[in-house]
Amino acid sequence: MRRAIGVFLIWAAGMGLLATLLVGAGMAMHYWQQPLTAETTTLTVESGQSMPTIAKSIHELQPAIPARAIDWTARFRGQARKIQAGEYEVRPDERLASLLDRMVAGDVIEYRFTVPEGVTAQAFLDRLAEAPRIRRTIDELAPQAVIEALDLPVDHLEGWLYPDTYQYPAGTSDRAIIQRAFSQMQEALDAAWAARADDLPLENPYEALILASVIEKETGISGERGEVAGVFVNRLKRGMRLQTDPTVIYGMGEDYDGRLFSRHLREDTPYNTYTRDGLPPTPIALPSAASLQAATHPTPTDAFYFVADGTGGHDFSRTLKEHNRAVARWRAHQREQGDRP
Repeated sequence: MRRAIGVFLIWAAGMGLLATLLVGAGMAMHYWQQPLTAETTTLTVESGQSMPTIAKSIHELQPAIPARAIDWTARFRGQARKIQAGEYEVRPDERLASLLDRMVAGDVIEYRFTVPEGVTAQAFLDRLAEAPRIRRTIDELAPQAVIEALDLPVDHLEGWLYPDTYQYPAGTSDRAIIQRAFSQMQEALDAAWAARADDLPLENPYEALILASVIEKETGISGERGEVAGVFVNRLKRGMRLQTDPTVIYGMGEDYDGRLFSRHLREDTPYNTYTRDGLPPTPIALPSAASLQAATHPTPTDAFYFVADGTGGHDFSRTLKEHNRAVARWRAHQREQGDRP
């Protein structure tokens, strides 16, 4: 009799355990099928947060799922210690398992800001200062302060930041973005210089960076960059001054108000290539990869001059006489448009 009672108790306990497991499994399936939110929202996981704390944050999105159930689910799936910090977009009708999978994968929200080709290093830093969700670690986003803060191996920041669209998760530091831009420009310049054409009148990669920045400012037409570079290379080889307006404008700094007069071309500054020989002392803008390519692989040409043609491009001339005729056409176009200062 006692043995029968013992068997019965064991059986009853087993059935009770089975019932409990079935009920638990049913509740788990119920919780797992619950949508976390009806509309897109954001969930932030801080670095070092414990699973119970994360579970509480998810519970606040969907109070119908107990925080303990969320915590238990993450542990049961072996994910409790694998969740990565960051901002996560919780999608409409997303389930718990999907969110946990993405949190383990680090599928965080990425922000972006774009720096166009041909702007200055200061313009890059100004855009970075306005970029969302950047962690500020540098007191003053100015070229010299950045060089000192990051201990960059350059004397002048101009030209050294790669113009691009930068994607980053929330909390990325300003110095991380700047270091990334600096490294990208170094890599692009090194690659262009390593594959450079023969017989360039350039002594080192930095001179190629300077020339590329001038090319960038002289034309926005991709197909012209090589020919513009060819003209500058011809002039450098011949010992002729570059005589390019963008260098004059850069040397004027804040005095430039959008208008360039002939008197400005006669006012000497270190950047005035009408009054000084050779390249300017530093880059004058952030060049694109296409301009780096043009500076190191100029298109062979017999032209020594070019001037705007009124359509966004340029007229290229071999002789000064041809160039003067092209200049006359350009000035006539300016008079017609009423935009000559």
